[in-house]
Amino acid sequence: MNEPGPFKTKDPPWIFRTYAGHSTAAASNALYRENLARGQTGLSIAFDLPTQTGYDADHPLARGEVGKVGVPISHLGDMRALFAGIPLSAMNTSMTINATAPWLLALYIALAQEQGASLLQLQGTTQNDILKEYLARGTHIFPPAPSLRLTIDTIIYCTQAMPKWNPVNVCSYHLQEAGATPAQEIGFALANAIAILDELRARGIEQRAFEQVVGRISFFVNAGMRFIEETCKMRAFGELWDEICLARYGVTDERLRRFRYGVQVNSLGLTEQQPENNVYRILLEMLGVTLSKRARARAVQLPAWNEALGLPRPFDQQWSLRAQQILAFESDLLEYEDVFDGSPVIAGKVKALKDAALGEMSRIEELGGAVTAIESGYMKEELVKSQGARIAAIESGEKLIVGVNLYADGIDSPLGDCAAPAIDATIERMQIDRLNLWRLGRDDSEIVRALGALQDAARSDGNILPPSISAAKVGVTTGEWAAALRAVYGEFRTPTGISGGARPSNDDAISTVRARVDEVSRKLGRRFTFLVAKPGLDGHSNGAEQIALRARDCGMNVIYDGIRMTPEAIAARAQEIGAHAIGLSVLSGSH
Repeated sequence: MNEPGPFKTKDPPWIFRTYAGHSTAAASNALYRENLARGQTGLSIAFDLPTQTGYDADHPLARGEVGKVGVPISHLGDMRALFAGIPLSAMNTSMTINATAPWLLALYIALAQEQGASLLQLQGTTQNDILKEYLARGTHIFPPAPSLRLTIDTIIYCTQAMPKWNPVNVCSYHLQEAGATPAQEIGFALANAIAILDELRARGIEQRAFEQVVGRISFFVNAGMRFIEETCKMRAFGELWDEICLARYGVTDERLRRFRYGVQVNSLGLTEQQPENNVYRILLEMLGVTLSKRARARAVQLPAWNEALGLPRPFDQQWSLRAQQILAFESDLLEYEDVFDGSPVIAGKVKALKDAALGEMSRIEELGGAVTAIESGYMKEELVKSQGARIAAIESGEKLIVGVNLYADGIDSPLGDCAAPAIDATIERMQIDRLNLWRLGRDDSEIVRALGALQDAARSDGNILPPSISAAKVGVTTGEWAAALRAVYGEFRTPTGISGGARPSNDDAISTVRARVDEVSRKLGRRFTFLVAKPGLDGHSNGAEQIALRARDCGMNVIYDGIRMTPEAIAARAQEIGAHAIGLSVLSGSH
């Protein structure tokens, strides 16, 4: 056991990351190098929405989206610019990418080989957790079954060729952002992990190799303000994962059953009102994933204090990084064994969370597993309900938020304008110009052959990574790679999660609005019809879903068809249903 005192050896700190990427590959590269110089020890790449959803910058659906919530990567040339002067053999890189994860990894591999790095040296993570995209984040492209196949292809390739790489990062972060309770966050994420491992085992992989794959699976979690409960959540997560790996999959090596996770602390709870208060929220949330040694994060990235207003500036990112460094280097946190071991209070809460999470997992198993529960809309509906309950608790005052529904009056901040600067409107045009120049320098016959080989692998049982790497090297673009697979697999629209009738409410304000809606509907001769629409590529649909539900509670006939609607489709839908009003939920350019 570590002995406390000034001369003892401290545990090493976690990896310090900031989630970053914006405007262009060159500008993002400059930011990465600045952050590394300030003491950041790993990279976490944010990609823009066209890159995440498989479109080139000149596609109509990419209009207005290029470089807004991350960096645009259209081809190998962009990847070269992104990592200029950064040796990939010495870097630990996390890429938040899912539907196009095999492609972005192929570009990364192609660049690493150009740099002379061995694949055996490469360290990092591809999130590659497509199942949660159907529930929370919305960057899916293909139906669940072929998407899961691409996930498995990536896992198998990395296990064989890149043993230091984490090929999948089962992600519960976005589940909590979408409203998940702690039990749902644990249960839904573990159900997704089970779906991945069951599919992998169905491929006939030999047990010893299968156990090595289990040992490379990592998780990416969320941590909210209730940091004692969050500490218990992480302990429950780890215990359940260990039990599942042993009992369900026969993994006998304890090291391969370890729950390895990184974290981005909660952004959902950051407020636009009195945003300076978010500094304290972020620090408290970080405690939930660092206090317990047995359940401590392997990597931590923190949002910026003003992230509710826009993408953070370099100073804002540095401020968040300094919070990690102060906790790790100035406090005595890393000098002790787990300070929660032996606490009956903690043990009781951990057991309660495990029991509740197992109940969630049991219901999903009864439905046929995570894929079926996603396709049927069950998991999405449960998240929408939980988010609605959270908002209702804030509105009623049951859930208190300083600066929002408690102590809302305050002194004006001396920090001045804390909103991030807008992305230069010329960024998109310049990216398109670079893309056109890239296309002119290619051998078209090689592109045709590479895309043909890619589709052949997609139609057969061949692994998608080798032809993707070959395609990257000859100059195929992100949009071309995705279009080739769209032609094979098709596309998928998820259930919206808002089915069902109006929720009963005794709220006086709701009753007043409902009476007005009834009055207007009588005058119109039919029920007032409200079209809720979400244009753009952003898939964060919480706002649209909650507005749709509340409008239905108020007695309106509500139509909501989900994410990624073009303006033309919205106009046509409004005419089709005879909408009296249209409500647009636009999050493009924010996060």
